[in-house]
Amino acid sequence: MASEHHEDVKILHSMGYAQELARRMSGFSNFAISFSIICILSGGINSFAQATGSVGGAGAGIGWIAGCFVSGFFAICMAQIASAYPTAGGLYHWGSILGNRFTGWITAWLNLLGLITVMGAINIGTAFFFQGTFGSIIGMTVDPLHIVLFVVVVTIAQAIINHLGIKFTALLTDWSGYLILATTVVLVVALLALAPTHDWSRLWTFANNSGDVGGNVFPKTDNMLYLFSLCLLLPIYTITGYDASAHTSEETKNAAMSVPKGIINSVIISSLAGWVMVSAIMIAIPDLAVGVSQGWSVFFNTMTAVLPDWLVKVLYLAILIAQFICGLATVTSTSRMLFAFSRDGGVPVFSKQIAGVSVRFRTPVVAIWTGAILEMLFVWLAQTQSIGGTNIYTLVVNATLIFLFLSFTVPIVAGFFAIGTPKWPTMGPWNIGVAAYKLFAVLSVLGMALIVFIAIQPPNGQVMWITLAFLVVAAIIWFAFEKKRFEGPPVGDKILKRQAEIAEIEKKFT
Repeated sequence: MASEHHEDVKILHSMGYAQELARRMSGFSNFAISFSIICILSGGINSFAQATGSVGGAGAGIGWIAGCFVSGFFAICMAQIASAYPTAGGLYHWGSILGNRFTGWITAWLNLLGLITVMGAINIGTAFFFQGTFGSIIGMTVDPLHIVLFVVVVTIAQAIINHLGIKFTALLTDWSGYLILATTVVLVVALLALAPTHDWSRLWTFANNSGDVGGNVFPKTDNMLYLFSLCLLLPIYTITGYDASAHTSEETKNAAMSVPKGIINSVIISSLAGWVMVSAIMIAIPDLAVGVSQGWSVFFNTMTAVLPDWLVKVLYLAILIAQFICGLATVTSTSRMLFAFSRDGGVPVFSKQIAGVSVRFRTPVVAIWTGAILEMLFVWLAQTQSIGGTNIYTLVVNATLIFLFLSFTVPIVAGFFAIGTPKWPTMGPWNIGVAAYKLFAVLSVLGMALIVFIAIQPPNGQVMWITLAFLVVAAIIWFAFEKKRFEGPPVGDKILKRQAEIAEIEKKFT
């Protein structure tokens, strides 16, 4: 164990950074934090209607598998890079080291924007889930003020837990991993045992459920290929967040092996368990035509129609807890990204303060609260404002999908050209081989093109303009200000010059 810790610190020093964060996460904990963010009990349930409202049963039985392969391409490439460069805020460092200062800078902002808005989307989803299941106990309604207040309370609780140290956070996400699997097993067994019908052909039967037929989840269209691409939103929305394993690299033991394993295992297990779960829900719908027409309520109506009331309440409570911890883990991921970027002066103001680490708790407390405050501001805007009659939440969540996967794609593409060069001379100990990496990198780019195509479709056409506006503004800021100011991660002689500073920093934590 001591030798592993020494090797982890040695790698970190070789990249020009001090061991400020506490390296207390096991390989399982690193897996669990990504597994908790993916949380099939959150995305797989809250987005289930995107399968029924597009092509029906095949959206779950076949669409889930196809979407998971798309996410898996990205995960494999990211795992390979993470093994070679195990640092907090991994994506930012990968973009910088494998590309240049600009690719690192744009990757960081894409990822941060995606993480903050995803955190908001998760907690808004939790708020609506709570309102629909237990909200009557406290008189909660879907009024925007109630949703915002709920999210504020939940986010503050998540930030406090993160503030208190990675050991406490890891304990909860470890437990969440078991909770998610146990709840999924109970849910699947109960639904299949009590389902009034077992029509397995639903899982490979295509139907056009756009428009009124499918509860207006998607606009009416006769294009079945387009509808099938829309059903991929269910798994692609759900199977993301595995970059959390990379973001917590500096808190993970034997990071060069544990982090890539955490990424891959979280995706594989979530994909398999998620497919079984969504298939069971699809099979359990008493009357598929009626269920599909219920739109976004199809999951909840199926639960109350098939399962006894006491079991529904128990499952809802377990799902609610899992969704809370999903948001908690996202706070962890976001804060580590913000910490790593600020450590290199990436944030134009207060970078030094945001990169500060508590000597007592060994956590980036300012980054934690900065991310939490930004998320709460986003939630307030998302619930109270609209553009052209479309809720900002709907627009930003779709834009977020593009931002997150673009932040994955930039370092993956940079790695395609850097592998085997001085920028990336050797693979990490977790090694799939150069040829395999390049193959999956190409597949990831094709997956990115598919995601962009899906996310900008009606009624979300404004997403394209939001994305383009961000890229234009980012380019202006880079060339006008950041190109001269932002230095990026330390390289070459700067790493050597930092060694004395690193020693002084680490004295505070001994």
